[in-house]
Amino acid sequence: MYIGKLIIGLAMAAVTFMSCGDSRQVSKGHLNDELKLKGDLTVYGLACEGCSDSVIVLLPNDGSDPVRYDIIDAMRRGRVLGKPKVGDWMGLVINSEDSTVADMAIDLDELKGTWCYIVMPKMRDYENMSKRMQERMERNMPDSVKATYMIPREYGFSLKRQWTAASVGYVREQSSLADESPVVYPQLSYFTEWHIWNGKLVMTSGKPDLENIDKEGSLKLKDVRLDTCDIVYLRDDSLVLASDGVQRSYYRQSPENSINKKAQAMIEKLTKEALQATTGE
Repeated sequence: MYIGKLIIGLAMAAVTFMSCGDSRQVSKGHLNDELKLKGDLTVYGLACEGCSDSVIVLLPNDGSDPVRYDIIDAMRRGRVLGKPKVGDWMGLVINSEDSTVADMAIDLDELKGTWCYIVMPKMRDYENMSKRMQERMERNMPDSVKATYMIPREYGFSLKRQWTAASVGYVREQSSLADESPVVYPQLSYFTEWHIWNGKLVMTSGKPDLENIDKEGSLKLKDVRLDTCDIVYLRDDSLVLASDGVQRSYYRQSPENSINKKAQAMIEKLTKEALQATTGE
């Protein structure tokens, strides 16, 4: 009798893990509650079999039995971000009055990845010009200058496992050429971490401290900044974040696509031309 119960118990446990995806994700580290921000009440776990437009079945990080959460109101209010699939890493904000209801559900596996947006350069000292002067300069700018310098760039960030992040959009260029360029681009933030804090996205950025490198060769940050954003929309290849009343839309960039390929090619062309002018070759 005991052996029979043991076999049944093991079978049920196996079914539970299989229906929630690869259980090894729990031990990989990116589900570790120790990495949560202080004060974060978000519940993390894996989506299990039985998820629908009205219910999220979540396998908690502690390995306890799956829990069913009602998401009808969250779905109606557009607070189910992403399209949960079996095995996906999820973050739920639980209703303060009813522990069986999730006010928000975020598919964190869908949130991970590289997200970009387009930036355009501005003429140097553009902000110090009058509006009339700005319009005049843009109108009289030769087409050759526009083709050379008015090149859009992709800025963004990559959200990775274990709450690590990285900036994308860096273009290698010589400082002398950048100083002589008639245009300037917005500063690219240096991101290192991301977190969820009660349903909001928190991005950590700062300035690389070149004189402070740890034993693993990683740069430390100075002037650390935490940007907290509302996740307005997440589905497939689209992400919308809002902060201080301003929204920004992002598109997902696939790893095989080279970011800022055109911009980098133009920088290399200008560098080669500058070298030739200097050497006379």
